[in-house]
Amino acid sequence: MNDLPPSGDMPPEESPLKFPTDFPIKIMGRREDGFVQTVVDIVLKHAPDYDASTVEMRASREARYLSVTCTIRATSREQLDNLYRELSGHPMVKMVL
Repeated sequence: MNDLPPSGDMPPEESPLKFPTDFPIKIMGRREDGFVQTVVDIVLKHAPDYDASTVEMRASREARYLSVTCTIRATSREQLDNLYRELSGHPMVKMVL
């Protein structure tokens, strides 16, 4: 059983991650114009050194949804939490992992 509290309850100084670290973030949404650019713009806002040419994309089986993976150089738990919050709050985004 996992004894770690939910991520929102863990103080940043107790994060199991060691920073800086390469951290992949998978963002899923409907396959529509502007989705990938919107995701990349949000990622760049929180990780200005992200190389957008490394974005990975995969369409769902019926090509209605698109999964976008961005691997950033994370510098803090706060950075990751803020990025996750902005991505998951965007109306084009259905899920962030």
